[in-house]
Amino acid sequence: MDKILTLLDGSAYSESVCHHTAWIAQKLNAGVEAMHVLGRREGTSSTDLSGALRLGARTALLEELSSLDAQRAKLAQAKGHAILEDAKAILEQDGVPVVNLRLRKGDLLEAVRTVEDDIRAITIGKRGEGADFATGHLGSNLERIVRSSKVPVFVASREFKPITKVLVAYDGSTSAKVAIDRMSSSPVFQGLEICVLCIGQDSTRAQTAADDAVKTLRASNLAATARIASGEPENVLKKLVADEGFDLLVMGAYGHSRIRSLIIGSTTTAMIQTVKIPVILYR
Repeated sequence: MDKILTLLDGSAYSESVCHHTAWIAQKLNAGVEAMHVLGRREGTSSTDLSGALRLGARTALLEELSSLDAQRAKLAQAKGHAILEDAKAILEQDGVPVVNLRLRKGDLLEAVRTVEDDIRAITIGKRGEGADFATGHLGSNLERIVRSSKVPVFVASREFKPITKVLVAYDGSTSAKVAIDRMSSSPVFQGLEICVLCIGQDSTRAQTAADDAVKTLRASNLAATARIASGEPENVLKKLVADEGFDLLVMGAYGHSRIRSLIIGSTTTAMIQTVKIPVILYR
């Protein structure tokens, strides 16, 4: 059975991540690996306090601080288990037949690498536990996952709603072509209304690119149409999503950029931040 890895941190996005993951899992007839990763400080009680308290520190104080550190580690683990159990309940209620729970310690990317050979996609929230205090920023873990992932990354919005209408931001880049190829072979997009949008100053070239992408999708019996537009991609996409009620945005993780190997493409980053719908990123 195919597996989807969902990364959960207990933020306001976690419930939406679970519902979106269940939607994808049912489309793919896949199971779910639900993972919560404890940071190194959360998952251990081995902090050495002796150096910081060397001058005049008493043994009793050191023991008390060490005890508090151990309590924090236990609370973090208990919180992690609770997050995963809540996620399992949501996923099973949404009809996912197989849900495995994974509580890991250490670095997030290292934890993901232990299972990435067996997964078909990753789901994650747009922002993490500090979401309410970082409205204008992506979660740092999301950026790291997108940079390193070998599989599509589904970035869940804060609220879940059924997905029926999909907008594909297509620029002809390698990752955009990968997105079209992967969509054409994926059951996830069967039965959905797909619009391929190509934004460019050269309307003839943009129309040709959009038409070629649509041909690939239609060859797999997907309902796809082509559109073109001009202007700043961020502004055009944001307005279209808001005005026409798209439920999902599909993009290549990187566009035509010399520094695409270092950071997420600028348009991609801007769109994840500004649209209020989920985004699927392909590399």
